[in-house]
Amino acid sequence: MHNTVFAHIPYPHLSRNLDYLIADRINPEVFFSGDALDAVIPEQLAAEAEALAANGLKCTIHAPFMDLNPGSVVRQIRDITLQSFNDVLDAAAILRPEVIVFHPGYDRWRYGDNKDAWLQYSIDSWQSVLERAERIGCIVAVENIFEEEPSTLQALLEAVDSPRFRHCFDVGHWNLFRKVGLEEWFATLGNYIAETHIHDNFGLRDEHAPLGEGNIDFPLFFTLMERYAPQAAWTIEAHSREKLERALHNLQKYASA
Repeated sequence: MHNTVFAHIPYPHLSRNLDYLIADRINPEVFFSGDALDAVIPEQLAAEAEALAANGLKCTIHAPFMDLNPGSVVRQIRDITLQSFNDVLDAAAILRPEVIVFHPGYDRWRYGDNKDAWLQYSIDSWQSVLERAERIGCIVAVENIFEEEPSTLQALLEAVDSPRFRHCFDVGHWNLFRKVGLEEWFATLGNYIAETHIHDNFGLRDEHAPLGEGNIDFPLFFTLMERYAPQAAWTIEAHSREKLERALHNLQKYASA
């Protein structure tokens, strides 16, 4: 298939699941929480990176996000956020991921009329992150979380204006908060998409169900992905092995040979 498929795995679970990932040819998206980053032993991470590469597996990374905000109007919060982002970039320098996914930190209920301030602080933060991403050789992708429509992410992506600064489209989050349809979202941001997070829900809570088990229009979604982002990484965001295996099975009908 022309799209590389990844699967969400928290870093503390990576080592004990390496044999499973290798045997089933599953490329991991390694999620580092703040606590997981604090506990990283570089030599162990290097051994895990070597095992993945030796078996022909790729990886992506999901950065920490709880209580972090690269566009915060509070300097101390931005400083802590960038320290956390630098820690995950240290891990990326070892793992060599194709993409690192970050949360942008914006929601309209919190910022209201301060959107422009959030945007300017965000631009400064991402330029710092991108300097290191360039040396590592990876893409930085900002994920939609609470965004009801794509204008804020569009403004950020256009302002930073870097080929390494892209969008991670989370279709499950879109379904929860959307005020625009899939076609409008893709018309605005589709050409920026470097990765997508694939999971399903009924628009009421973030269930992380396997695709096809909620109400998201996945035939339309994959048609739009093929049109706008045919080389993007596909990441299954399942929170158990059983749901991952159901999701991988359901994905097969959309995978191109």
